[in-house]
Amino acid sequence: MSLLFSQRKSPNAQSRMPGRSFVMFFIRHLQQALASIGELWRMPFSSLLTMAVLGVSLALPTTLHLLLKNSQQLQTSWNSASQITLFLTDNINEHDANKLMNRIALFNQISKVDYISSTQALAEFKQLSGFGDALEYLDKNPLPALLLVTPTNKFSSSEGARILLDKLEQQPEVKFGKLDVAWLEKLNSIVTLLEDAVFALGGLLLTAVVLVIGNTIRLSILNRRDEIEILKLVGATDDFIRRPFLYTGIWYGIVGGLIAWVCVSLMLWWIEGALVHLIGQFGSDFRLAGLSFIEFLWLIFGGAALGWLGAYGSVTRHVRDIEPEHQL
Repeated sequence: MSLLFSQRKSPNAQSRMPGRSFVMFFIRHLQQALASIGELWRMPFSSLLTMAVLGVSLALPTTLHLLLKNSQQLQTSWNSASQITLFLTDNINEHDANKLMNRIALFNQISKVDYISSTQALAEFKQLSGFGDALEYLDKNPLPALLLVTPTNKFSSSEGARILLDKLEQQPEVKFGKLDVAWLEKLNSIVTLLEDAVFALGGLLLTAVVLVIGNTIRLSILNRRDEIEILKLVGATDDFIRRPFLYTGIWYGIVGGLIAWVCVSLMLWWIEGALVHLIGQFGSDFRLAGLSFIEFLWLIFGGAALGWLGAYGSVTRHVRDIEPEHQL
């Protein structure tokens, strides 16, 4: 047994100093964690290249997550803007229309009701259509009176608004109702498809991160094969030999997560202006959401966990297979 491991205490000695053993456990881990940084620093170019690859690989699923997050936020804001148009019967007068408006305003599913008379509807149509002069030749007003019904938040989704529309169409003064939810249903389908795509592509990309780290650690183990054989000859355990490689994988994941955060932040800054302008064309005050502080921590923690997982799978196999060819 070499001097390197000659200071190992016997079980009886360790039992007499439980506090010291506990402290030394963390000190040894800290020493090996710092030593693994030194190993990376001795090969800065290759280490940074590997970290950049990991950063880009982590940036892709992070970008997909933000795309899904903003899509759901946009879906919620547009769903809350649902409005039902009720076209009233041709022979209804303004008094009966007001009675209907007051009656349905008492429904728990309705937040607001606005009445537009046939005269107001014709005047608005003249202004917006550009056929004002031609409409003067009509014998009578062809447009009916209508009610604009705004549902509450609970019934503002496409499903809830359809239920409310069926209820409102049962009123005798209502000729028919219209709810333009086809585009909302398409948006919901797109968001659902996007969720499935994010999970599938995210899983593939995270698997790629684990494989890249595992292959990098494998090459590092092979390059240090002679050193590992010597350590085993002097009595080092497999856990002792594996630990620096595991910390190396963790550092790869942490720095890769930081690089991914920088890439995603720069990309959001680059496209935010154009995207907000595009969404504004649809009458929405949507603002692009980035990573929150909790999500940033999850990104760093997830990178470290993937780094440890890739390193563990590689180092467990290869360190076990390396055995000294000559016994001292």
